[in-house]
Amino acid sequence: MKNILMVLTIAALFAITASFETGKQDTEQNGLPVSNPFSSVSTLPYGVPDFSKIKDADYKPAFEEGIQQQIKEIEKIANDPAAPTFENTFIAMEKSGQLLKRVVNTFGMVSGANTDDTLQHLQEEMAPKLAACSDAMYLNANLFKRVSTIHDQLSSLNLDPESKKLVEVDYLKFVMAGAKLTDADKITIKKLNEEDASLSAKFTNQMVNGVKAGALLTNDSTLLAGLAKNELDALALNARTNNANCKYLVPLQNTTQQPILQSLSNRTTRQKIFEASWDRAEKNDSNDTRKVIVRLASIRAQQAKILGYANYAAWQLQDQMAQTPQAVDSFLAKLVPSVRAKATTEAADIQKLIDQQKGGFTLQPYDWEYYSDLVRKAKYNLDDNEIKPYFELNKVLEDGVFYAANQLYGITFKERHDIPVYQKDVKVFEIFDTDGKPMALFYCDYFKRDNKSGGAWMGSLIDQSTLLGEQPVIYNVCNFTKPAAGQPALISFDDVTTMFHEFGHGLHGLFAAQKYATLSGTNVARDYVEFPSQFNENWALYPTVLKHYAVNYKTGEPIPQSLIDKIKNAAAFNEGYGYSEILAAASLDLQWHSITDTNAVKDVDAFEKQALHKAGLDMPQVPPRYRSTYFQHIWGGGYASGYYAYSWTKMLAQDAYSWFLENGGLTRANGQRFREMILSRGNTEDYNVMFKNFRGHTPDIQPLEKDLGLPVN
Repeated sequence: MKNILMVLTIAALFAITASFETGKQDTEQNGLPVSNPFSSVSTLPYGVPDFSKIKDADYKPAFEEGIQQQIKEIEKIANDPAAPTFENTFIAMEKSGQLLKRVVNTFGMVSGANTDDTLQHLQEEMAPKLAACSDAMYLNANLFKRVSTIHDQLSSLNLDPESKKLVEVDYLKFVMAGAKLTDADKITIKKLNEEDASLSAKFTNQMVNGVKAGALLTNDSTLLAGLAKNELDALALNARTNNANCKYLVPLQNTTQQPILQSLSNRTTRQKIFEASWDRAEKNDSNDTRKVIVRLASIRAQQAKILGYANYAAWQLQDQMAQTPQAVDSFLAKLVPSVRAKATTEAADIQKLIDQQKGGFTLQPYDWEYYSDLVRKAKYNLDDNEIKPYFELNKVLEDGVFYAANQLYGITFKERHDIPVYQKDVKVFEIFDTDGKPMALFYCDYFKRDNKSGGAWMGSLIDQSTLLGEQPVIYNVCNFTKPAAGQPALISFDDVTTMFHEFGHGLHGLFAAQKYATLSGTNVARDYVEFPSQFNENWALYPTVLKHYAVNYKTGEPIPQSLIDKIKNAAAFNEGYGYSEILAAASLDLQWHSITDTNAVKDVDAFEKQALHKAGLDMPQVPPRYRSTYFQHIWGGGYASGYYAYSWTKMLAQDAYSWFLENGGLTRANGQRFREMILSRGNTEDYNVMFKNFRGHTPDIQPLEKDLGLPVN
């Protein structure tokens, strides 16, 4: 997936409880049998879970006991007879929930990347209970009174800046959650929160099942004309792995467009795959998400109304970098006209080629990827099959992604084979700082499986915290095609960019240097968290990095400069299309979460059409990157009213990268400055101030426009 990649997984359902990290103070006497792996802190390096011992049956009792313990700990803090202090209130909250933290983070990782029926059912069962646990904290009147007391005294307290920031962040969380509501309204909001959590979990499971059910099955290789032999072999492996009654299985990815459409010359097959993608969640079966969406939209409008906000977006954006829906609308409006104009020109170029070939048809969405690739080849003489031999996955990872991080930040990597994983394809690396001291573990899981959520994301098994003496444990998950046995994993340049992107998130978690886990690493606003990841994408094409990893897997020859020039010349090609589908999705999200009438939406498809028309993004050949019915980010992934963040942070990323280019490019000194001023700061200061201190000015949209090949205003 290019540019827009998923950070939050199913674990986002549990983020509000997971954010409260804890020390290693419990013993096996915690309400669980000692045979349950969650009953005590793991003895493995960094305290990582021992996946060789964890069974599906271990999660539910650990969840239930963890929730009970968390609620008891919160009650103890809330009812402490001593006068409220920073230590007995905020530090105590920061240390609460040790058992729950362990199971939430582990379950979030596995349920997103390697789920099964048991875990899916448990996810739906536990979601409302976790929401209730969160409400037990944030809607506790006694606890909020203590929090408010400290917050009101903040200017007179002798606290360090990070501790003051923790007070401000936690106080705002309480207020946004409804701590100031009447008792009657608290009861109502609790019920809505639980229903929202249940439906979000249900949506996620419907999506996983709908994607699996939407796969194209065929025995006829002629229908797959245009695919290389290794690609056909991979589809045959899919069929065997899934015990499908066919020779080839073409799986769906979570986006509207499917990568395979670029290669398929059979138009009927392209249409079938596109329609399977488009309608995956609208088949009037158990995987149809439309009723869930209508109810979720209504719930969220009700939540905002009860809390005193005009709409859900206004409620959710107040602690973001953009702060208001109006600021987001203004930002998107600056891009829509030029992006749409570029997409229209691209469509005309494609239609011209179709007509030259006497195709006899009007360009449709399922034709775009195939014919735009032909246009690209004609314009830039660039063929993906010519590129892929230079991008072998392991080479990209170790000699590209890791190499760039070493050159910028001085860190080194060593693969470990002694740490249990949840699936055989997962690899684990230990990361060492510039002084040689171990600083983190990194898990990577790159190949697609039917029991894995779509897209790509980064997550944390353990958040960094000096208070708790915990070092970061991070992971990246993607959905690349697994090669047949004995064949190399050759990936596209888009996939290469994805690897750099997700590891950019990893660096944000890796370099965290906070006392409090709540403020650590990637625990930042949605419209800031994608900044380090999109910034890191730029090193994929940086000359010294590219030549270090882009080596022909057969000959060992580095990628020729002529091919590099083609890639660079074509970099802005098709960006009108690519960014139109992104802006369409962002606008859909914002409009779904700007609803004020809780009974306004009856028909999901009609709302979607009207929303795209209103945004000026209703282009027949350019569908949104995600339709409402399979928009995992906003209905099940924690990005409700926040999908614009990918475009917003792309602005930050390109502006920051322009600073690097102005100051010598990839150097250790520049990398260290970025580490110290951005990557290591977490949520310890105002995002706008943090960015301005690094860049020297407020965010400038021009580097983004230049990167997209748009007219620079």
